[in-house]
Amino acid sequence: MIHSTKRILTALLLTGSTATFAQKTAPTSDFHQWAPTPPMGWNSWDCYGPTVTEAEVKANADYMAQHLKSSGWEYVVVDIRWYVSNDKAHGYNEKDPDFNIDEYGRFVPAVNRFPSAAGGKGFKPLGDYLHAKGLKFGIHIMRGVPVVAVQRRLPILGSKATAADIYAKEGQAAWLHDMYTVVAGRAGAQEYYDSLFKLYASWGLDFVKVDDLSEPYHAPEIEMIRRAIDKSGRKIVLSMSPGETPVANAKHAQQHANMWRTVGDFWDSWEQLKEHFDVCNRWNPYRQPGAWPDADMLPMGRLGIRAERGDDRMTRFTRDEQYTLMTLWSIFRSPLMFGGDLPSNDPFTLSLLTNKEVLNVLNTSTNNRQLFRRNDLVAWTADDPKTGAKYLAVFNAQDQDLLPASAAAWNSGTISRQTPGQSKALDVDLKGARTLYLNVRDGGDGSAWDHANWLAPTLTGNGKTLDLTTVPWKTASAGWGKTTVNKSVSGGELGVGGKTYARGIGTHANSIIEYEVPAGMTRLTGSVGLDQAGAMQNTGGTMQFLIFTQSPYRPAPADSAQVRVSLRELGLTGTCTVRDLWSGQELAPATGEFAPYVRRHGAKLYRIEKK
Repeated sequence: MIHSTKRILTALLLTGSTATFAQKTAPTSDFHQWAPTPPMGWNSWDCYGPTVTEAEVKANADYMAQHLKSSGWEYVVVDIRWYVSNDKAHGYNEKDPDFNIDEYGRFVPAVNRFPSAAGGKGFKPLGDYLHAKGLKFGIHIMRGVPVVAVQRRLPILGSKATAADIYAKEGQAAWLHDMYTVVAGRAGAQEYYDSLFKLYASWGLDFVKVDDLSEPYHAPEIEMIRRAIDKSGRKIVLSMSPGETPVANAKHAQQHANMWRTVGDFWDSWEQLKEHFDVCNRWNPYRQPGAWPDADMLPMGRLGIRAERGDDRMTRFTRDEQYTLMTLWSIFRSPLMFGGDLPSNDPFTLSLLTNKEVLNVLNTSTNNRQLFRRNDLVAWTADDPKTGAKYLAVFNAQDQDLLPASAAAWNSGTISRQTPGQSKALDVDLKGARTLYLNVRDGGDGSAWDHANWLAPTLTGNGKTLDLTTVPWKTASAGWGKTTVNKSVSGGELGVGGKTYARGIGTHANSIIEYEVPAGMTRLTGSVGLDQAGAMQNTGGTMQFLIFTQSPYRPAPADSAQVRVSLRELGLTGTCTVRDLWSGQELAPATGEFAPYVRRHGAKLYRIEKK
């Protein structure tokens, strides 16, 4: 079903002339000035996926206004598919989506989810609600022109062309099929984007996250979007997604957007968090005021209430890992978009978001850089431009290392989208084995979208057969989500290579599942493969499946480690004062060297200056 909404007071809305949502000053010629510091806000994706409602948005906005606004948090962003009346958690409804679209081929809010949009008002009433609280309003959109607009040959406002004149199927997102590519240079193409952002300006929009734009990198549409925003008459901060944005396009991104993703979707996974040390170091040269490499959202607090993937939970990050997350994002100067349900915050989570000394590092520090990485002990530093003091962030990212793949009893080799059937057969001899470890590792390109399935795993021996999925495991870990029997790690069907499987185990790299081998069982057979949820993405989805019959772990490192930093490396000499920014405590003065102990997976952030 498609709802076609006639615009009420079209001329008024298109000119954006109402005072209730007018910005205080006209847009400046340089859009970089619209985001002089990294944007800070809340986005509905991590907790509500494509299903958020107006009441939920307002509840999070109310919390922000009361508890976070004074610390600099200001954006409230409605994420994907706000124009679908009947979307769902754990995937998208692509079977019978109930789209809401106006006569010019532009999606409008679903009234059953956003009641204030009734009567053709669009998101203006919600924008007004946020602005009245001193907050800013943002939405997510997909790159392109709606498929339904093309099918219906809807006219383009300000042009004689229709949607059917400006589209191409090439480049359509593999993971969501709402849109077609807009072909730059065709009559009506720029006019379509112009009409879109004129509509958004009439709603009082302050922020737009455009998805399926930066990976793969669609430079022609990025340029059309930039022109459309600049002509809209409103300062709308542009965020490009998903990632990783190609580094080769970094300069172009700087010239056209306020922020762009440096990774794929980031969740509450230590493995993904640890990858950010390389990511942030790689992107550090490309930061400039108003153009911010975006390390992605903060998956903290309560997540997955009705998410596209994952279940209702408090973040799986430990407290140490949350300190690492906030410290790295702050000294790297990434935008901060909180993903949890704000009204569900506990005092600890709130304390992480309101530490003014830490947020001062985010907003004012300069010369930010990685100082060193010594194996998994990492240090970053930055300057306080007002006083000459130095900021020092130290991290202990040490893990219990695994044995090399060569020590495994069976090795699948790398499996990716390019692997025939996106799977391989499993057959391993277990004679004499007492323990069994199913191990999935990333394929060398990080663990993004490494959704892995063990399919129909079957034990045999002494003429008997035993379904491994009926055997309780001793322990099970997953790099993202939760290892699950007879479902994928995202909660859907076990699907590999176009086929679905009733029996199996869904997990995500990096994962280890440990079993005791039942008596008499001497062989394990089945298959392994990349789940369809990872296969449909543009990035990641490469992995390696291994079987061990002895512990795959090396000895564990100590619970804490000393991170030694020469003060000369910071440009300091003599005796220096040291302040712990997370605790607010003044520490003993340091001379020559500062060597704090840092818990495994934890971080410390200090301000150090000559006494």
